[in-house]
Amino acid sequence: MTINTITATTVFTDEVLVRAAELAKDAYRPVWTGASGEESTGESVARHLEAATDLLEGDGWARTYTSASSVSTELPAIEAMRIEDMLREVLLAVRDEITATATAPRTLSVALEHVAHGEDGDGDTRYVAFEVLNLLVRALTGHDQALATSWAERLHRTQQDITDLLAAAARFARTYGPRDAEATQAA
Repeated sequence: MTINTITATTVFTDEVLVRAAELAKDAYRPVWTGASGEESTGESVARHLEAATDLLEGDGWARTYTSASSVSTELPAIEAMRIEDMLREVLLAVRDEITATATAPRTLSVALEHVAHGEDGDGDTRYVAFEVLNLLVRALTGHDQALATSWAERLHRTQQDITDLLAAAARFARTYGPRDAEATQAA
């Protein structure tokens, strides 16, 4: 199988961004309004997307999520375990899961979720970032129901494809998103 390693500006051209802007204009609900009912600026959404890119470049990208927990699934029968042993196994499992996911390669959606809990984003910028990513994939594919997460999980997709998508989405957000003075709270 041959994989195309094309830059973001080759796949996500200005024409694709213009088509995405037209889709945004015709959208049923406002693209830039998050689940809180407040509008996010293009700049805040772009920062969220760029922070997700930084996470993927630092920790790596995974096409799909798989648990890397090292906790043994071979436990004695619960009836035979003491309460202290059960509690110890639960705490070890939680610790291993937290450690495994803290620096493990991330999917696109996990990277966006992790940014929402940090300094560069929140729940609204995550929500709008997904909307922007979906618009770009719809504009690229011509399919009105295409989703960025499904596009990112295709077998032939590469980390470069994902970072190209995120870069194009940040560029789209800065170009077509609301400016600071325009960001208002929805009534």
